[in-house]
Parts: sequence; C-alpha cells; structure tokens
Amino acid sequence: MTALAKLFRATAFRLALAILAVSSVGAGVVLAIIAWQVVAVVDEEIARTIDAEAKGLTDAFNHDGLVGLYSSIEARKRQPGASLYLLTDPAGESLAGNVEQIPLEVLERQGFIVVNYRTNGPGDRVRQALVRIYKLPPGFLLLVGHDLGDRARIEGVMVRALAVSLVFFAALAALGALFVARNVLKRIDDINTSAQGVMAGDLTGRLPVSGSGDELDRLAESLNAMLKRIGVLMQGLREVSDNIAHDLRTPLTRLRNHAEAALAYGDDPAAYRAALEKTIEESDALIKIFNALLLIARAEAGGGIDGQTAFDLAEAARAVADLYEPIAEEEGVDLAVDIDAPLTVRGNRELIGQTIANLVDNALKYGAMSGRHPGDPKPSIVVSARRVGDAVELVVADRGPGVPPEDRKRVLDRFVRLEGSRSRPGSGLGLSLAAAVARMHGGRVELADNAPGLRVRVILPAEHAPPALPAPVSGSVHEPVAG
Repeated sequence: MTALAKLFRATAFRLALAILAVSSVGAGVVLAIIAWQVVAVVDEEIARTIDAEAKGLTDAFNHDGLVGLYSSIEARKRQPGASLYLLTDPAGESLAGNVEQIPLEVLERQGFIVVNYRTNGPGDRVRQALVRIYKLPPGFLLLVGHDLGDRARIEGVMVRALAVSLVFFAALAALGALFVARNVLKRIDDINTSAQGVMAGDLTGRLPVSGSGDELDRLAESLNAMLKRIGVLMQGLREVSDNIAHDLRTPLTRLRNHAEAALAYGDDPAAYRAALEKTIEESDALIKIFNALLLIARAEAGGGIDGQTAFDLAEAARAVADLYEPIAEEEGVDLAVDIDAPLTVRGNRELIGQTIANLVDNALKYGAMSGRHPGDPKPSIVVSARRVGDAVELVVADRGPGVPPEDRKRVLDRFVRLEGSRSRPGSGLGLSLAAAVARMHGGRVELADNAPGLRVRVILPAEHAPPALPAPVSGSVHEPVAG
C-alpha cells in the first residue's frame, strides 16, 4: 500500500475531510446570509431613493400640472446616473421618460417590483430595475425606478468572495487534515510496531506515550497497564509450572511407589489394603493441592465468590479452635481463644473457615516443633478476633521459630517453604491460600513478629447487617491444605 493510499484510508484523514466538508457548508451558508443581507440593504436604499424621486415629481405635478411634471422628468433623465422614469396617458401611451419598453401588465401592479426594461438611449439592451407605479389624476401613470446594476455588481463581488474564501478555506483545512493525519498515523504506526513485538512474545514491550495526555496516550497507558498485568500473570504461571514440576514430583513419586507396593503385596490382603489406603491418602492430598492452586489462580484473576452470606466470624473461629483442641493437647500445645462476638462478615463461610483451619494447622505444625529444651515454656497458640473500625481482624499467633522479615512477603506465594520447614510435611500453599481467600473477600493477610513466633493477621471488611443463622460446621469445611 502506497503512502498516499494509506493516508486516504486513515480514519483521522477522512474525519478531517468530513469536518472540512461540514465547515465549508457552514461557511457558505454564513457568507450567503451576509450577501442576502447586503442585497436587502441595497434594495432598501434603492426603494427610499425611488420614494424620494416620486415625491419630487408628484409635487411638480401638483404645483404645475402635467407640463411641470413633463419638464421635471425631462430634466432629471439627462442627469448622470439618473433613475428610470416613464409617464403614460390613460391609454398607456408613453408621454415622457427614459424607458422604452415596459410590459403593460406591470403598469397595473402596486408596490415595488423587479422588472425587465429597455432604455430608449444609447446602449439599448434588456436590463433589470426596481420600480414603483404611481397613479396621477385623471388616470396618468408615473413609473419611477432604479437600475439594479449596482446590486448585481455587489452580488458578483459577494459570489467571488464566497468562492475565494471557500477555496482558501478548503486548502487550509486540507493542509491541516494532512498534518493531523500524518501525525496520528505516525503514532499509530509506532503503537502497531510495539504491539507486534508484544504479539511476538516480548511482554516487556510497552506502547509509546507522547505525554500530550490525548486519547491515544490514554489508550496506550491503559494497554500498558494491561500488558503489565498480563506479564505478572504470565510470570506467575511460569512460576506455578516450575513449582508444580519440582514440588509435586515427590508426592507423585510416593503415589507411584504405593501403587507398586499394592501390586507387590497382592498375596497379602492386609498389606495390599494398607498400600491402597496410602495411595488414596496421597491422591486426596494431591487433589487438595490442585484445588488450592485453582482457588489461588481464581483469586489472582479477579474471580468472584459463590455462596456469599453474612455470618459470624467469631462463631466460625471458635468452631475451628474446638476442632483443633484435641490435636493441640496431643502436641502439648496450649490453644487459647480470645474472640469478641459477634463479628459479622460477608463471604463464603466454607472458604474463610478453611483459611482459619490452615492458619491454626500451620501454627500447630511449626509452633510445636521439636528441639525445645527442658525448662522452656510450653508452646502456645492464641486465636483472637475483634472489630477494628470498619474491618474484622482475625489473628493466629504462635511461639514457633517465626518468619524472618525479609521472607514474610515471599512466604505468601505458592509452594514457598523456608529452609527450616522443609523437613515438615506440607506443600507450601497454606499461607498462599489464606492470602488468596482474603483478596477474594476484599481483605488482606499480614505477617508480623510475635517475639518469638509468627503473628498472622487476616483483615476482612465488616458487614453491618445482622448475621444469618450459622450453618452447621462439618469436618470438610475446615479441612486444611497442607502448608
């Protein structure tokens, strides 16, 4: 495609031409109205001149009769730039004047009229005049008029001015349209070049922004923000793929080993059953991991939440604490609850309950870690919740090794496990899942030092409406994802 063809196909150029056409029509209408007003003023001046001429002639007729009128007409028609005069008898025969031929029907009309006439002097030709007929007793007709040659010349000047103005305006507008279209085309070509680089796989590329703040800049900024978000999601996808490839290799290997053991113990029903049970256990753990990954991906993609209701978070937290109290006793951990009630939030009760379960499970796992010396205080976990302004704050605090400040943001990512926790069972999704659920509900998760230990704060928007009736708590609701 040639540059000229590309220019004419450009929307900016065609839009500029459309504006040019509309503007030209508007300018033509304005100039036509001005010309019409000028002609109207000229006609009005001619009409006043005719009335003044007629008054002088009628005064001469009233004072000196027909002879005086004849003398006045003869004297006036010899003056330069004289008006038109015609005096006829009652039969319509010309008696005096400088008009040779006027249609007879004109002499019977009243008021100002435009007629074609022929003079009886040199340069005999048909011309136009504005005339008026006056009746004089006892039946004489007096025609007084003025040639419209001046008006025609004015009209010609106005028409030429209109034509020249339109040509100049069109040329100026065309140059402006060309300039605007070329600039817009250059910017669009730059955007296309950058977009082609992005489509080729370079997600770090960005569309150029001129800094003018116009609609193209706003579009480029929005697309750049979208590309940045896509880059973050693609980076997360690559990280998830890498994490799945590395962190799920071990449980999948265990699953395969259990399946092989089941085949090997085919002659021993008890060993065969035990191997199958371990296989099912490993499969359930993998299913939980993939469900957690799907939930996290949904939260990061901005997915909505199904089954939202207003419920009492305090009641849900107490239910989770009651569920884990026997496990805490077996681990030798004090599990304390400090919760204000009621604490109404709106969301998916099952997801929030699972989040609380994950946090308590993590606290039990790391807060009761071995390696303590005799005389050390007994491990403890405190689950607290209270209203803070327009939010509800749930805190799970333990006395374990905690998380260094430089790692607190990183441990909220998927499959992240610190060196000190790799010997413990889990997949590194507990905190990541809690952060994802909080984001889906418009909240957030914050990690802090419990001196010693870890303090996990889940902050959710408070619901002002009264809570709905609490749903029954089942074991599956609070079944944690291994963290």
